[in-house]
Amino acid sequence: MQSWKDHIPSIGTLGPFLALLLACGFFSFQSEQFLTGANFSLILQQIMVVGLIAIGQTLIILTAGIDLSCGMVMALGGVVMTKVANDYGLHPIVAISAGLAVTAGFGLLNGLLVTRIKLPPFIVTLGTMNIAFAITQLYSGSQTITDLPAAMTFFGNTFGIGQTQVAYGTVLMLACYALSWIWLRETAQGRHIYAVGNNPEATRLTGIATHRVILMVYVLAGLCYGVASLLSVARTGVGDPNAGQTENLDAITAVVLGGTSLFGGRGVIIGSLVGAMIVGVFRNGLTLMGVSSVYQILITGILVILAVATDQLSRKGGR
Repeated sequence: MQSWKDHIPSIGTLGPFLALLLACGFFSFQSEQFLTGANFSLILQQIMVVGLIAIGQTLIILTAGIDLSCGMVMALGGVVMTKVANDYGLHPIVAISAGLAVTAGFGLLNGLLVTRIKLPPFIVTLGTMNIAFAITQLYSGSQTITDLPAAMTFFGNTFGIGQTQVAYGTVLMLACYALSWIWLRETAQGRHIYAVGNNPEATRLTGIATHRVILMVYVLAGLCYGVASLLSVARTGVGDPNAGQTENLDAITAVVLGGTSLFGGRGVIIGSLVGAMIVGVFRNGLTLMGVSSVYQILITGILVILAVATDQLSRKGGR
């Protein structure tokens, strides 16, 4: 029997990284504005919310699951944070903690339904996606929450590196990726996640409580969505009940483009960051070229299909 380590290098980040370099090279010839520090800082700001969601989504997909509720849960977390800060006048730390508790709670709910009742992750998270959306609209009255405390928008502020302004939220996103990479690579919990995704029955027979691993993954994913909520609020300056409409698909796209297998057990967390960058680079580059957003969505869809097809072919070739 192969160990979990045998499956990590089979995809890695080399292919996605080369695709990112090719995309950057192409767009640099199409627009002289593309290959600048300011533009790359802008791309990182644009992907920081999806990037955080993609961390949680990667953990779930590594266990052969999926989470369709991530965008709506993120929106709910942002509304809870801003409503608690505004309506109840509580300290921003309390408000942020409330939002994180709600998103982690949804992760716990998803995990319990998947592990205890044995429902398919697709069906579970499709249901909780709609539940989160309804709660968000009811709690906010479908109204955007404005006039936030300065602390709530801190991560939307920038600092200078040379002549380039970098958002604090970008630094937080990159730090979360670094910590996630170390955790998955160096800890027993990380190895268990790969093992569960690779062969859950064999993993269970070794004495590992697979249901606890999966439950942990969904809760951690919920926390990632909560951090993404904070970054969304910081970037836009409002609590938007209509946020998260496209983030679930964007996050899954980033994970797949980054080389994580939808069948579980294979992938590298840094690959999801590269995948998010690919999506961000394409959208930014196509915008600079004056390409309609409709065609941008079309191209993103094609990229996802190609990435999944490549993964499927590589699995068949490895048999």
